[in-house]
Formats: sequence, structure tokens, C-alpha cells
Amino acid sequence: MVRKLAGLLVTLLATSFVIFGASYAAPGDPVTFLAGGKENLTPEYLAAVRAEYHLDDPFLVQYARWLGDAVTGDLGRSTQYNDQVFDLLMARLPSTLGLVAYAATLFVGFGIALGVLAAVRGGRTDSAVVAGTTFATSVPPFVVATALISLFGVQLGWFPVMGGGSLWHLTLPAVTLALGALAIISRVTRQSMVEQRELDHVTVARASGLSERLIVVRHVLRGALGPIVTMCGLVTAGMLAGTVTVETAFGLNGVGSLLVNAINTHDFPVTQAVMLLMVAAYILVTTLVDLAQPLIDPRVRRRA
Repeated sequence: MVRKLAGLLVTLLATSFVIFGASYAAPGDPVTFLAGGKENLTPEYLAAVRAEYHLDDPFLVQYARWLGDAVTGDLGRSTQYNDQVFDLLMARLPSTLGLVAYAATLFVGFGIALGVLAAVRGGRTDSAVVAGTTFATSVPPFVVATALISLFGVQLGWFPVMGGGSLWHLTLPAVTLALGALAIISRVTRQSMVEQRELDHVTVARASGLSERLIVVRHVLRGALGPIVTMCGLVTAGMLAGTVTVETAFGLNGVGSLLVNAINTHDFPVTQAVMLLMVAAYILVTTLVDLAQPLIDPRVRRRA
């Protein structure tokens, strides 16, 4: 446990260094964006801005100051919104978390169901599921979003196409976000169950006269849960970054759209904070999944 926590902190530290270094090395002088307009680009005002933001300090000194402030919750002030970055994140985070939770519910439920169906039925059903998931994986999210908006939002009028605020508003964005993940989970479920069905204890259970449904639920699916849960956790952890495209396409005021606006307006404090949040969320979720593995699969606990 101590080793895992230490590895988590080291990874976060290295990530923060890369994020700050990337912003530091970005093209252009940040002082021109912090000045707030061409009319303010006088030598005296630029010097005052550099002094206020400590831009003349060495890189490591700037990084240490930024990291120390971030640890205490001070993520700086947005140059675009003229507001505290922490407050901006807290205002937009619920929308993004709601979208990710909705999408995760969809891809876990339907993905596992399709994988089980393909593994149990085989034949044409298996081929159809594999072909469908392959197609779903190959379609970019912005193409899926455009198609869903055109069909279900504009032509049929079943769902709202812009904004959030309710589960109904989040349905099309959640389907867009979940489609590619659903394909991944269904394939992992199918492959894990196919491998489990060939094991000796499943053969013994079948020879003892147990019903096929009971064998699938108690022996095959239960033994396949380890890889399935791991992949579900990894996909869910990476979904926070996937919200960038979806939130922009559907006009949602979440963390993903905040990152896009910050990059377009050279709002470095917001860009650094959002990227650090996404990486921290990914590391945290994957660590929790790793810790939960011995509880799900006794074989992992015995090896440990």
C-alpha cells in the first residue's frame, strides 16, 4: 500500500512537471496574453506584469511556486474569465462528472451484455457483435455526435441537442461518449469468457449436470470479472479527457469545453489546472481499480 501511494505521488509530481514545462515552452510570450490587450503593451506595463507573475524567475523557481500553490488549492486566476481557476473547475465539474457517470453506466451495462451474448451464443451472433463493435471503434466521436444530432435532435426531435441541466439533455452526449468504450468492453468480456469456458472447472461443472445459465453466471462470468473490471476502470478513467470533443459538440459547460476555450484564448492557468485534474483523476481511478483487484479475483490475492 505504501509503495503504491508513493508511486502515485511520484507520478503526479512528474506529470505536473511535464504540464508546467509544456506551458512554459509554448510558442509566444505569456506576458502579451496576461497584459490583456494591445493598448496595454507598453514597456512599463509589461515589466509590471512580469514582476506580478514572477515571469523573470528561473523555470524551476516558477514551477516550485506554482506547485506549492496548487497543493494548497490555489490554482491561480484565469486571464480570460478574471476568476479563480478553482472556482471555475468547481462550477463545471458536476456537469462533466454527470456525463461520465451516465456514459459509464451505458457502456458497462450494454458492453458486458453484448460480450456475454457473443461468447455464449457464438456463430452468427458472435460475428455480428464483433463486426458491430469494430465499426463503432472506427467512427470518431465528432462524427457520431454529428450523426446523432442530425437524426435524433433535428429530424426526429426526440432529444435536445445543446446545453445540459437534465438527464434527457445528457443522453445524446453520453451515447456519443460511451459508444467506443462499449465496443472495447464487449470485446474484453467476450474474450475473457471464451477463455474461461475452456477451463477444467467449467468442464467439471458442465459434466455434473448444472444448467448452462448457472454455469455461465457462477463459473464463467465470475472468473472473467477481473479483466472486465480492470478495463472498465481504465476506460472510465480516460473518459474525462474524452469529454473535450463531446462537450464542445453539444455545447455543454463542462471541464472539457473549459479546456478548449482556455487553449484557444491562451489561458495558461486554466489549461494547466484542467490537464492536471484529468491526469490526477486517471491515476486515482486506475489505482483504485488496482487495489480492488484482490477483492474481485481471489487468484490475484493468493499471488500477492
